[in-house]
Amino acid sequence: MNTAPTTAHNAKRLPRAGVAKRLVARIGDGPAVIGGIGNANFDLWAAGHRARNFYMLGSMGLAIPIGLGVALAQPDRRVFVLEGDGSLLMQLGCLATVAARAPRNLAILILDNGTFQITGGQPTPAEQSGTDLIAVARGCGLARAAWTADEAEFDRLIDLCLAEDGPHVVGLKLDDSPPERQTERDPPQLRDRFMRGMGAKRDRTLG
Repeated sequence: MNTAPTTAHNAKRLPRAGVAKRLVARIGDGPAVIGGIGNANFDLWAAGHRARNFYMLGSMGLAIPIGLGVALAQPDRRVFVLEGDGSLLMQLGCLATVAARAPRNLAILILDNGTFQITGGQPTPAEQSGTDLIAVARGCGLARAAWTADEAEFDRLIDLCLAEDGPHVVGLKLDDSPPERQTERDPPQLRDRFMRGMGAKRDRTLG
């Protein structure tokens, strides 16, 4: 029996399109889910609309900072962030910020296919150098960070995110399959849906 720990180098590559569907089916309606730009939010959109989904458009690297803000603003609600590996590389410092603020209700899912897929599939520097993004997260002080070995391990880790205090970081190695659908490009509507779903008052100055 193989008991080696799961790392960036031996994790099973999962079908990317099924991850968001598996997540939302498991967590129910209560938690918020922040979908990073590109395939992270395309997959979240294709998984079926939820009132507490927020879809990022054109803001590379900001899914985790936004998720952190939501988690701090609503500490009694679980918040999940779907962030791609290329996008995370734009804001690696946010991992140290998450560790410093330590929101117990935040879970970050790093969707790692090794490429900047929506800009042409160029390999990321992390892929080229062999950088282990979960090891980076641990180095930033996020002790509850682990790679997903397979689908069953993914389910177990999501259940752990729901049951135990975080912050949590879950790394997933994914294939490079294309998205099933793309998100509607209507930022004001996406913002307002999310704010209503979160029970937040809308600021009149936002228009």
